[in-house]
Formats: sequence, structure tokens, C-alpha cells
Amino acid sequence: MQGLESAAGDWDEILTAEHDMALAIFDKMLATDETQTFKRKMLFMKLCHALDKHAHAEEMVVYPALREANEAADADNFESEHGYIKTFIYELSEMGPDAPTWLEKVREFRQLVAEHARMEEEEVFPKFKRDMDEEQNAHITSLVNRDGFWMA
Repeated sequence: MQGLESAAGDWDEILTAEHDMALAIFDKMLATDETQTFKRKMLFMKLCHALDKHAHAEEMVVYPALREANEAADADNFESEHGYIKTFIYELSEMGPDAPTWLEKVREFRQLVAEHARMEEEEVFPKFKRDMDEEQNAHITSLVNRDGFWMA
């Protein structure tokens, strides 16, 4: 995911590209079968890294900026959802890629991430960006880029 930031454009485009990348990893995981435990493990590690890096940028840059813009309820809701995402990561780690219900849990996890991404991309982030001036947008983009390179 490193380098994705500088190529993607503004902060919201960066985060959307990261959402798309995470959902694509989910889809690869869902295309595996019970004989592909090593592949599942590798994809899960890749997903965990991608989600961790992405959540860090949101939690350290975007959500505080939302709070500053009097959108604390949205920021708090998204942070709460990040907690559930971490719970799914824990549960999948504990059950292991050979568990009979692994794909079912991955499917449920993907649905949560997809809905979280949809809310950000279609409802909250567009309104937040419309209310920014060019300087604020450039500043948030710069901070998201910097955070992304720190976490790469």
C-alpha cells in the first residue's frame, strides 16, 4: 500500500483506494478453499497490515479533523466500528485458516468493512470535503500521505 498515497490524489481518494484494495484482498480470501491454508494465512496477514495502516491514517488524521469540524458523532461511530474490525481480526486469528467456519467469518467481516467504507465514501467524507477550503483539503491530504509513509 505504500506509494498508493502519492498516486491517488486527495485524502478521500487515497482512503477510497485503500478501501478498494482491502475489499479485493477479502475477495481473494473468499476464493480459497480449505486446502489453501497457507494462501489464506498470507492473505490474512496482508489484509491485517492494510487495515492497520488505513485505520491509523483515519484515526490519527481524518477523525480528529472531523471532530474539529463539529462532526464528532460520525468520528465516534467510525472509531467504534474500527473496534469491531479489530475483533474480527482477533477472532479469525484465533480460529485459524483451517477452521470450517473461516470463510463464513471472512464473509461477515467483509460485509462490515464494505458498509463502513460505503458510509465514509458516500455520506460522511463528501460532505466533510465540501465544507473544506483548498488549503484545509491540501493539509489533510498532506497529513494522510505522511501517516501512510510512516506506516508503510
